[in-house]
Amino acid sequence: MEEARVDRWLWAVRIFKSRTLATDACRGGHVKVNGAAAKPATTVRVGDRVETFAGGRRRVLEVARVIGARVGAPLAAECIVDFSPPPPEREPYVGLFGRDPGAGRPTKRERRQIDRLRGR
Repeated sequence: MEEARVDRWLWAVRIFKSRTLATDACRGGHVKVNGAAAKPATTVRVGDRVETFAGGRRRVLEVARVIGARVGAPLAAECIVDFSPPPPEREPYVGLFGRDPGAGRPTKRERRQIDRLRGR
């Protein structure tokens, strides 16, 4: 293949879990090809730079090989050159309260405190 649709290519190299999600990202303006906003049918060729916002972070990719069908993860990794900034480090999970595991259901007072913290 010499060229492929950008939504299909993003799905094939496993940036999006489904082609529908890739298409929706293109329609929503979250995908750029060579700096220009891309519609789902925009074609990509080897050497094109694709920028997208997927998985909660910005991804900057270069097309190393054009594929049109979903392939295994090792083959998909060979089709892209990733220039994305590193993902932000996750903060370690800290529980809301010092409740011991197996302490039973929260009391009415504790449940109200939890709801206040969650913004409900």
